[in-house]
Amino acid sequence: MRVRLCIVLVAALVAGCASLPSDVDRTPSTAFDRPGETAIGRYFAPILAQHPDQSGFKVVRQGREAFTFRVGLADTAERSLDLQYYIWEGDTTGRVLAAKLVAAANRGVHVRVLLDDNNFQGRDLALAAIDQHPNIELRVFNPFASREHHGLDFVSSFGRVNRRMHNKVMIADASVAVIGGRNIGDHYFGVNTEANFRDLDLAMVGPIVAEAAHSFDTYWNSEWAYPIGVLHPHEYHEGELAKLSTDLHRELAAHPYPYPIDQDVATVLAEIDRITSELVWAKGGRVVADDPTRLQDGGAGVAKSALIEWLGGTQQELLIESAYFVPLDSGTEGLASLVQRGVKVRVLTNSLASNDVAAAHAGYEKYRKKLLEAGVEVYELRPDAGQVRKEWSITGGRSIAALHTKALVVDRRSTFVGSFNLDPRSANINTEVGLLIESPELAQEVASYLDAGVEADNAYHVTLDARGHTRWSASVDGQVVTYDHEPQTSAWKRFTADVIRILPIDSQL
Repeated sequence: MRVRLCIVLVAALVAGCASLPSDVDRTPSTAFDRPGETAIGRYFAPILAQHPDQSGFKVVRQGREAFTFRVGLADTAERSLDLQYYIWEGDTTGRVLAAKLVAAANRGVHVRVLLDDNNFQGRDLALAAIDQHPNIELRVFNPFASREHHGLDFVSSFGRVNRRMHNKVMIADASVAVIGGRNIGDHYFGVNTEANFRDLDLAMVGPIVAEAAHSFDTYWNSEWAYPIGVLHPHEYHEGELAKLSTDLHRELAAHPYPYPIDQDVATVLAEIDRITSELVWAKGGRVVADDPTRLQDGGAGVAKSALIEWLGGTQQELLIESAYFVPLDSGTEGLASLVQRGVKVRVLTNSLASNDVAAAHAGYEKYRKKLLEAGVEVYELRPDAGQVRKEWSITGGRSIAALHTKALVVDRRSTFVGSFNLDPRSANINTEVGLLIESPELAQEVASYLDAGVEADNAYHVTLDARGHTRWSASVDGQVVTYDHEPQTSAWKRFTADVIRILPIDSQL
């Protein structure tokens, strides 16, 4: 009787689920493409002239630099700002950048924001209010039809809503772009009080910015991008908008950023000048981005295909840093074959103690021993990673460390940085974007960052003992300590991971 009742209730829920609007007015638009008309474009023009047919890249390691760079772009933009993100938290970081976009729009900047809908349940009011600004357009990618209860769509439309846009891109005045692993939220920039991510971005100037803009336009104008006003059709009167603006600034005053971010344009340009001096110039760089139609046809992604082809040319060394690392049998065999032909393969991923997704760790754990037996060097980030935590603000300095980087280096001559994790979800389900760059100088910079991640103060070195048992070693107070189970975890957490590990869910991880 209870089973039949459950079936009836589920059927009723499915039947009652909302549907997405079918007649959607998506006014097409394309990225601004005249950088010479802007101050930042004119600033870079003579530098670009010295490097014909090349693009300049800057490795953005620390959270403070990563956020102030984004704020600086918003503060100096004169014509356009395009932002594409998987997550935009409603915390201090999210509110600060939102306020900066509104300020830019007030100066006449055309702002386009494209957000995946997976993390925006119940936030239509704020999103639609921002969209009311005449210079701001906000679209939601692959939205849930049920705006308040996303779970209903997982019942009625799992095949669709399970596929998400995982891309992270910001472009200013057709002149500068940022692509990498960071979403918008406190814990991506080292200011969360409880947990923060080790992460990596690449800032870029030159011809490659147009490639990033083309990728953005492809998503923006696709049938998967819905104007927020279509999903939340509410006309705000002046009093409502004024109240929302007042509330935003009250929140920012009550929760100020832990370091100064309100700088004048001259100061921002001086900072850009410093960054310019650190640019690495390369001709061999390209944006690899999945096509949004992949959400419908489920075909092989552009990013996945490009990475497979690129990795196939590895001759001496492959360095991997991936927050979620679930190689499956095919990936495990591929890495083993590299080791067999003399390639050094090293992986840094999350430990069970640092991983914010237990299922992802359980999936990785299935293949860990096979990787070790094949000769792959395996490291796992420590939740108390000393060097990593030193890079965060005073508010986040003692928080738990977690890994969010997605970066690879081949033979210290070429590198990939982007949103792509080495897991089935990035490979087969979500859309992703990243940068593939042929440059020994840049690859060495990224490799140096990856080398620091596996130091004993930051990571556990995972090995097999003489009896084939997994062991973890790390430096504690200058002494090497070895563990015979997942370090810094409770018995319950290990038990939970073990239970998840036996579930047939690898394809969804």
